[in-house]
Formats: sequence, C-alpha cells, structure tokens
Amino acid sequence: MLLAAVAFALYPVLWVVALAFSSHQTPEPRLLPLPEGPTLAHVREVVGAGRHLADGQEQWLFGRQLLNSLAVSTAAAVVGILIAIPAAYALARFTFVGKRAGVSALLATQMFPAVASAIPLYIVLDALHLLDSRMGLVLCYSTTSVPFAIFQLRAAFEAIPVDLEEAAMVDGATRFEAFIRVVLPAARPAIAVTALFAFMSAYNEFILAATLLGKEEMFTLPVVLQRYIGEHDANWPAFAAGALLVSAPVMALFYWAQRHLVAGLTAGAVKG
Repeated sequence: MLLAAVAFALYPVLWVVALAFSSHQTPEPRLLPLPEGPTLAHVREVVGAGRHLADGQEQWLFGRQLLNSLAVSTAAAVVGILIAIPAAYALARFTFVGKRAGVSALLATQMFPAVASAIPLYIVLDALHLLDSRMGLVLCYSTTSVPFAIFQLRAAFEAIPVDLEEAAMVDGATRFEAFIRVVLPAARPAIAVTALFAFMSAYNEFILAATLLGKEEMFTLPVVLQRYIGEHDANWPAFAAGALLVSAPVMALFYWAQRHLVAGLTAGAVKG
C-alpha cells in the first residue's frame, strides 16, 4: 500500500520531468513517462531568459526573478513570525479585555480569499508608492500569514506547561527571560514549521503578485511560469522545466527542515 501511494504521488511528477527534458514540444499520452530525445534545451531556455536594455546590454531576468521570490518569501515569513510570536504567547498565557473578540476577528480574516483583497491592496500600495516593489509584496504576504501563524503558535505555547516558566522565575528569571530561555526553545519545532508554511504560501502565491507587479524584472517565479501559457498556445516543455526549477528551493528547504516537521505539526495536539 505504501509503495502504491508513493507511485500514485510521484506519477504526475514523472510526467513533468519527462516533459521538461524531452525534445518534443507537445506532450504525448503514454503509460510510462520517459524523456524522448533527452535534452537540456528547455532548462537553458528558462534559466537563460533575459531582455535587452536601452544601452545595448542584456539583463538576466531569471536570476533577478528567482532573487525576488526568495527575498520576498523569506522576508514575509520572518516578519510574520516576529509579529505572531508575541501575539500568540499573549493569547496563550494572559487573560485580557477583548481577547475572545480578537481571536474571532483573526478567525474571520481567514474566511476571505486573497483575491478579495487585491483591489484594496492595489489602492493602498499605489498611495504608498510601493507598487512594483518587493517591499509592497512583503507587506501583503506578511499580513496574510500573521493570523495563521498566531493560531498555530498559540496552540504550541498552550502545550508547553506553565510550570516550566514558573520554575525559571522561581530561580530568579524574569517573565521575559523565561519566555526567551524556556518557551521559545520548547516551541522551536512549531516555529520552524509555521515559518516554512508562511514561506511556501508567499513563494507560491500568484494572484496578488500578478496584480501588484507590472515590471518584468520584478516578477516572482509563479508569474514567470504563467507567461509560458498563452491564450492560443502553450510552451509546455519550458513550463515543465520552469516548474522543476521553481520547486528546487522549496524541496531543499523541506529537506533541511524535515527534522522539525513531525514535531512542529503535532505541537499543541496534546497538552501535558
């Protein structure tokens, strides 16, 4: 059963790999997806994408666009986590006026899709002169990741026994020191997984990026991939090659953070 599940999950990926490294321009239906006439031409087409500048020089677009995606996603994850950690800790440990209403308001923000806020965000960023900029995307992505991060980390903080903090404070630590030295290390798996999900949601986001970015050199990778699919034709091999290249940083990040995944995803499931 396990092998069947793995084969079922990997079969579409094999089609993407076969199409990316095949010399044929149109995918042909077959049972076993293997590259026909193996070539790296499509990978070179995607990686070597560029444009000619007014001074006669050529600008390497793919490298700039890859940097845009990595910079925006990393910054959005970091900003979202830095905001969510103190908010989640306050919700987990303290009782204050408006706590229930605040949690309900945060939950309500998760009911609306990103496309519903595209026009208001465009107007706000235009007024702030942040259209076609990484900073504008970082602001949008970090604000949308904060509610999810707060809910995820709140459960993780609630799962950490209060006795640990109280023991640290009995030994002379302040509440802030107990938070830094006891709570944060214990919640590190949950923080790592939450940051990973925030990074992925920003890295894969398309609608806001396509709406708020107009300059080709500021595009993120999902917007770049969409350009290979036109209204009347599609460059499927280049799209497949680009999909593999876009997936490479995420796969590397998953491999690096895999030891935190199980512990982080189950944080908050059991109290004790």
